[in-house]
Order: sequence, then C-alpha cells, then structure tokens
Amino acid sequence: MGRAFEYRKARKMKRWSSMAKIFTRITKDIIMAVKESGPSPDANSRLKALMQNARDANMPKDNVERAIKRAVSKDQADYKEMVYEGYGPHGIAILVETATDNGTRTVGNVRSYFNKYNGSLGTSGSVEFMFDRKCSFKIPKGSIDIEEFELELIDFGVEELFAEHDEEKNLETLCIYAPFSDYGSITKALEERGLEILTSGFERIPMDTKNVTAEQQADVEKLLEKLEEDEDVQAVYHTMNLPE
Repeated sequence: MGRAFEYRKARKMKRWSSMAKIFTRITKDIIMAVKESGPSPDANSRLKALMQNARDANMPKDNVERAIKRAVSKDQADYKEMVYEGYGPHGIAILVETATDNGTRTVGNVRSYFNKYNGSLGTSGSVEFMFDRKCSFKIPKGSIDIEEFELELIDFGVEELFAEHDEEKNLETLCIYAPFSDYGSITKALEERGLEILTSGFERIPMDTKNVTAEQQADVEKLLEKLEEDEDVQAVYHTMNLPE
C-alpha cells in the first residue's frame, strides 16, 4: 500500500466530528462553486460532486438548495480561498485551508492560534512543498476486481486504489487517489462506467511525517483543534505521525 492508504488509515476520525461544522464547510464550497461556474450541476461538475458529498454527509436537501440560492443572490459575499502555513510545537509543519469573506479577520485569528499554542505562522510556500495535493474519490466496491480496475484507471492518472469498509454505512468501498490536476478526467472515467461517486474532493498528503511522543502529540493536538474550530477554516493538514 502507498502513502495515501497509510495516511488515511492513520487520520483521527474525531476530526470534523461536528455535523454543523461539516455542513458549514460544504455550504461554503457550494457557494464558491456556484459563483465560479453557475448553479446547474449538469454544467458544473464541481457543484455536482459537492451535492454528492452533501448526500453522503446526510446534509438535508433543503440546506443544499438554500446554499445554491444564496450563491446566486447579489447580497451573498464572495468567499476567497486562502492557505496559511506554519509550524506547530515540536517542529510539526501545518497547512491551513480557509474560505473567508474577511481575510484580515481570518489571518488574525490563525496567527493568534499559532502564537497561543507555541507555534509560528510562516510565509507563503514555507511548508506547502512538504505536501502532495491529491484528488480523491470514494465509490461502492460492489463486484469490482481491484487489480483489473486499477489497470483500467492508470491511464487517467490514478496512483493509488484500495478497499475500505465504511462502518457508518456498513458498505465496502474503494478509495481512489490521483494528482490534483486529474480530477476532471477521473470523474469522467467513473461516470462513463456508470459508477456511483459517493464522495470526491481534494487532500494534501504529507510526503514525510515526524514521530512525536504522546505528550508532544497532545501539544500539537491543542493547536490543530483550535484551528479546526474556526468558522473560516475548511481543512487542516500536518506532518505529525499518527500511530494506530
């Protein structure tokens, strides 16, 4: 198995455990997708994927429809995607993705979290090179032969494919990882094969991780949790090795 498999296996499932936070993240993503490419999922592949993600997260259909209506309203502020980079305690690199309508507020909050928890906010590019940006997909496994299916998708850019049991849905799934730039081609390949895409999106996978003690991990976790609680933060990535 490759790095994507190990990374996914090690991630702490308590992340984003709040349903309200998940819905807020998806709502912002929907608003940005609609403002960029319009409100029709048939003509906006990113919006279509986000609507699938919303269903997988059990987000009510009314919430999705309200988000689309908000996006086309002249009163809805534009969200801008901003990435912040820095180091947490014990030299752990941290990358923070945000969606904000007030960059001054967001950078001020993020800087204050780093300072409070013995970290330091860095400059653009200071840690981003430590992460590979990937697109990811999850589909039902069904009767798919993994080895044959992987060979089929290699030409579309797929780098890693592995099975995973979705405990919440009691469903065997396949997780697919590929370079960020191949998102569109893989989406098309899956749709042409009539395969249901349960979720899709983008992740940053650390190219190397750093081992820490349990006490050091607790120090880093305090910063990560504070960042993830912020309403402007969409995702947080780090280079701390998370033992099983």
